[in-house]
Amino acid sequence: MSVKHPIFLFILLFSFAAKASFILLPMDETTQKNHLKAYGITYWCLDKKYKASWLLNYRGGSFLLPDAAEIRKECQIRGVSFEILSDSEEEAILAEISSPSQNMETVVLEKAPKIAVYTPKGKQPWDDAVTMVLTYAEIPFTPIYDEEVLSDQLILYDWLHLHHEDFTGQYGKFFGAYRNAPWYIDQKRDAEALAAKLGYAKVPQEKLAVAKKIRDFVIGGGFMFAMCSATDSFDIALAADGVDICEPMFDGDASDPNYQTKIDYSKTFAFKDFVLDRKPEHYEFSNIDMTEKRKVPFEKDYFTLMDFSAKWDVIPSMLCQNHTQLVKGFMGQSTAFDRSLIKSNVLVLGQCELNEEARYIHGQKGKGFFTFYGGHDPEDYQHHVGDEPTVLDLHPNSPGFRLILNNVLFPAARKKPQKT
Repeated sequence: MSVKHPIFLFILLFSFAAKASFILLPMDETTQKNHLKAYGITYWCLDKKYKASWLLNYRGGSFLLPDAAEIRKECQIRGVSFEILSDSEEEAILAEISSPSQNMETVVLEKAPKIAVYTPKGKQPWDDAVTMVLTYAEIPFTPIYDEEVLSDQLILYDWLHLHHEDFTGQYGKFFGAYRNAPWYIDQKRDAEALAAKLGYAKVPQEKLAVAKKIRDFVIGGGFMFAMCSATDSFDIALAADGVDICEPMFDGDASDPNYQTKIDYSKTFAFKDFVLDRKPEHYEFSNIDMTEKRKVPFEKDYFTLMDFSAKWDVIPSMLCQNHTQLVKGFMGQSTAFDRSLIKSNVLVLGQCELNEEARYIHGQKGKGFFTFYGGHDPEDYQHHVGDEPTVLDLHPNSPGFRLILNNVLFPAARKKPQKT
């Protein structure tokens, strides 16, 4: 016994030291089987009150979780790749990340944000990429619309996504192509009925009131994410406060004479000096959007994510986490933004190198933040009304959809003083 005891003790101590204490969800290109559901696992852990960390620029923006049997089981059920780390392995990774020579950072995630998606009742399945990816990643959200917004229910949420809405009250400017389509006629009738129910004489007035409530939500500390036409139409509605920019087929009366001269760019979140499109039959709101101006062939339509200092520019670094810096482009009513019309205090997170367009931008308004992402569906290059929805089981590692989910987790990050 006296001979075997030291050996037994050594084995026991070694086993204890090697005991797994952490789970790593790697987010690099080759290791992770399902990037999108990995975000869902991280959200699930936060919702279960587990601690979590986001390892910025470490293997594609990996997530570090405590080791627990139910977390392992959940990863296996959802098909998410994970690695088991010992205390010493975790310490080595964090030491590497903290090194001044490494463009990496550890961000503590504190709580699961409460998520709302601004979307009309009875929306079609092709309508919204964010709803699709939240559902696929199994991240819970609450659909809300005008009644909830105008009754101040936004205070219940941390993060708000704007469905592909037209906040100018011009029904998406589908008039030229779809004014006789049953769905367009129904949409217009329903919008008019809702505006009347809420006490507004016209739809543009009601949509402006909604936009202003959302503006106040952000100023008060909320996080707002918008895609496609919800981006520029939101800013246009704010800039046109008190000005009638709608032609008679939209609101029943003439627009204000010379309304372009009355636009107030100081009221917008992201855009300046834009010129509104006066043609009611033209599928365009203004010259903010690059859809008709861009000359980018399909095979070269990519945009590049900007490279930020993870230790100094933590927020843009979080929003740009990905397993590739080059992301496939995709079209929408608002595909991309003219860089010359973006305010100087707004960050460009992703841009097409072939022309002067920004695809992905971010800014701060008051105490809150907003992100605008051009295009409709990251895995459907040129989406048309009536097309079948994207099947995300076929795109579990989509870089374009990852950008959406970066924004979803952004409010979970621990707030810390800005470095000076």
